[in-house]
Amino acid sequence: MKGSCLCGAVEYEIDSIDIPIAHCHCRTCRKAHAAAFNTGAGVMREHFRWLKGEDKLSSFESSPGKLRYFCSVCGSHPVAERVNQPHVIVRVATLDEDPGITPQMHIWTSHDVPWLEYEDIPTYHEWQPGRK
Repeated sequence: MKGSCLCGAVEYEIDSIDIPIAHCHCRTCRKAHAAAFNTGAGVMREHFRWLKGEDKLSSFESSPGKLRYFCSVCGSHPVAERVNQPHVIVRVATLDEDPGITPQMHIWTSHDVPWLEYEDIPTYHEWQPGRK
């Protein structure tokens, strides 16, 4: 399975997802992704490889020992890692293909914010009716 950043300068490939997909609600994921939560999955290092653009990556240590990698061109955040762990954390939204599996859990929901409520509000397949 291949993945890439928004501008296409960075590309990677994985052989498998080895640790289930999870939605992380922690404060650092919210800030790093500018989103209510981040969807990530663990991939063993031997199942992950950069295809291009590794020289375009910048990193930020968001918590002790955790590096988040960003494309220096478009700012997309394709992966994170803790160097001492045997896996990298792939940001599932950067995959270019359907991984064929769904998230198994929400984690760090203790960090949820009041505005995150998404039950019992209207949902639309695309834009809401009447929006131009």
